[in-house]
Amino acid sequence: MQLNEKNIINLFYIFLATHLIIWTTIPAATNNNLPLDTIEHLAWASNLEWGYNKHPPMVAFSLEIFYQIFGSKDWAYYLLSQIFVIISFFVVFKLSEDFFEKKIFCLISVLLLEGIYFYNFTTPEFNVNVCLIPFWALSVLYLWKGFKDNKIIDWLLLGLFAGLGFLSKYLFIYLGIAIDIFIIYMILKKKIDFKIIVSLIPFFLILLPHLMWLNENNFTTINYGLHRTGADNANILNHIKHPLIFLGKQIGILIPFFLMLLFLNNKLKGKFNFKDNKLLFLISINIVPIALIFLTSMIMGVKIRTMWMTPFYLFFGVLVIYLFQSQINLNKLKSFTTVFIILFIFSPFAYAYISITKTDKRTDYPGKKEAEKVKMFYINQNEVTGEIAYVKGDEWIAGNLSYHLEERPKWIYDPNNVHICNKDLECIKYK
Repeated sequence: MQLNEKNIINLFYIFLATHLIIWTTIPAATNNNLPLDTIEHLAWASNLEWGYNKHPPMVAFSLEIFYQIFGSKDWAYYLLSQIFVIISFFVVFKLSEDFFEKKIFCLISVLLLEGIYFYNFTTPEFNVNVCLIPFWALSVLYLWKGFKDNKIIDWLLLGLFAGLGFLSKYLFIYLGIAIDIFIIYMILKKKIDFKIIVSLIPFFLILLPHLMWLNENNFTTINYGLHRTGADNANILNHIKHPLIFLGKQIGILIPFFLMLLFLNNKLKGKFNFKDNKLLFLISINIVPIALIFLTSMIMGVKIRTMWMTPFYLFFGVLVIYLFQSQINLNKLKSFTTVFIILFIFSPFAYAYISITKTDKRTDYPGKKEAEKVKMFYINQNEVTGEIAYVKGDEWIAGNLSYHLEERPKWIYDPNNVHICNKDLECIKYK
């Protein structure tokens, strides 16, 4: 096949469709139950609020939309994850079109992401990390469009998607700071005017309900985040240990990515021109957020959990291809394609193998059967009457009941026991 512009775009859409199909069907076929985070967030979604004890509400809003359409069909939530992933891939491709004259470089920029397991192996579990990535990607796209064209609509969309990013996960703040640094620098260089201020309107309007909820709930979500990092229990050693562990893990994560890149040319040397606005932009949205989270670990002595880095590498392919484009040997595309296909096949195969052979996973939990037992238990007892309206318990057992029971009872947190309740909150203990 001749790689003209039309064929490259067609190949890109084939890649998106194939990725979506594979990573929807394999988990659906090999898992007996949805993963922990997805069940927990579905439990939140049964009782929609403007925030929860661990995270902002966007993940719950997204899941509830799908629940109202598909109900308790596990494949739908694997599909939801992949929709979020391929939207992000599409945005990366659209941004790259402004950075490369050759469409093949746009395609390679996206294909390289298959070498980062955040965008394949871990995506079946729809959680706050997966929820964040399209809004992270769209914020970057409209920052660039706003900078390039200076249109009000682009700045408004930047504010919109940045607000939705914060509603997905507070970790968006690292991209937010990187965006602010880039904007301030370009304002000082007189390459951005104050039209950008309009982006603050949708940003704060979207965040306002959540901010009010935070205030009413003693900032519980922020306190949880600080606790998860170990910020409340840091010692001197942690200021050295945690940053070094963080760096080591990032290198390990990126090995397949750079392996794919080396098959395009094994003698790549970057050319840096810091007067190049495109390069400054790519450094701002790729390197600055990673540097900031590393500094957070070093200064505060906190642990950065691996999965938190999920959105940080979305545009890494665009950056490295932009740096090395003059040295990339397109005659080696066959070698690159071979390595890509191997990784593309290996990841779902490894996922399926682990899912089938490892028998002590959360996804082996018989959630549907347990819900059927609970239903019969409730029908046969004589203490409480009426339809099941609430389930009390932890995020896992009670969360599964909330998801699998056809009544779609609302979940109420109880760390000790599982109770089944009617609409008047008359309850009977199950476990």
